Amino acid sequence: MTGSGKINYIELPAADLEAVKTFYGNALGWKFKDFGPEYIAFNDGEFDGGFFKSALSSSAASGAALVVLYANDLEKLRETLVLHGAKICREIFSFPGGRRFHFLDPNNNELAVWSDS
Repeated sequence: MTGSGKINYIELPAADLEAVKTFYGNALGWKFKDFGPEYIAFNDGEFDGGFFKSALSSSAASGAALVVLYANDLEKLRETLVLHGAKICREIFSFPGGRRFHFLDPNNNELAVWSDS
């Protein structure tokens, strides 16, 4: 197998799997496949992952890994995410190499979005 040791899949907790499908499907166009009442898999067009039924949430403050998405237009994607129910938990800031912001999804999982422009 080529690519051994590369990140292949990511899983996040979600108390409400239907809310996850609605949010990420409408805001980002992700596709989903149900695997029973406690698990859904997603594909964002390039990457695969899943959400498992859990009352927990993922946040960098609690030591979880931070999932970072890319945007060609940072402000436009921020606006789209907020329109679909995201809560901004860290406004746009600059860092060496680009800019980014952090948001909470409907299950309070923290993700970030970055852009190099």
